[in-house]
Amino acid sequence: MPNPHLHLDCNAGVARLLIDRPARRNAMDQAMWEAFPTLVEAAMADPAVRVLVVASAHPGPFCAGADIGEFATSSADPVWRTRNQAAIRATQVTLARAPKPTVAMIDGDAVGGGCGIALACDIRIASPRARLGITPAKLGLVYPLHDTRLLVDLVGPAQAKRLLFSAMLIDAAEALRIGLVQQVADDVEAAVTAFADSIIAVSPASQRASKAIIQRIAEGAHDDDATSAAGFDAAFTGADFHEGVTAFLEKRKPVFGA
Repeated sequence: MPNPHLHLDCNAGVARLLIDRPARRNAMDQAMWEAFPTLVEAAMADPAVRVLVVASAHPGPFCAGADIGEFATSSADPVWRTRNQAAIRATQVTLARAPKPTVAMIDGDAVGGGCGIALACDIRIASPRARLGITPAKLGLVYPLHDTRLLVDLVGPAQAKRLLFSAMLIDAAEALRIGLVQQVADDVEAAVTAFADSIIAVSPASQRASKAIIQRIAEGAHDDDATSAAGFDAAFTGADFHEGVTAFLEKRKPVFGA
């Protein structure tokens, strides 16, 4: 069902999933965690959408993580804990395995589960005032293995340990240095728009295939098999290849479909 704190806006090939709970620094409660995967799936199912941007609906904090007030009142109930863990996992897995490119626009704090949402995106673009941290150690909690792996894949084991052991917040420049974000821009909105435009300008079939291959590599694949070889071969008979080559020969920009 619709959630008043999450909005999905689609325009000109870009879907924006906006977190809108400014009074709580965009902290995610149970209902928000449960609604989030449905919105991601809706964006992925829309043939007009080429890229999904996850952002705050307002300038400032990206997401302060899970709603700790809700934790305090509900976490003693094992049924609630099971439901909460399932909802958070569904959000992270659905976003991490979304077939189309995803971008986190971080214009403020991305902490705990909020940083986890950013980790599950393909690319993170931050403003200079952004701060990032994964802070379960402050609460005596444990970060899930899936989400920890996303962190390790980005920054390596030593930096992941540094962040998790200390529960520190790091600024945007430090996050860029260690690979936690991929770009820092004074005008983060313009930077995200420019990156989204660059995605829309090229082949969606190539992007989807590349994302699937990268996911397989992250999961331990080391060489081609029949599936990957077939995908490579099939691209030569695809509509995007035909349009790309034709546009090159005609010295024009290609116009790719969905």
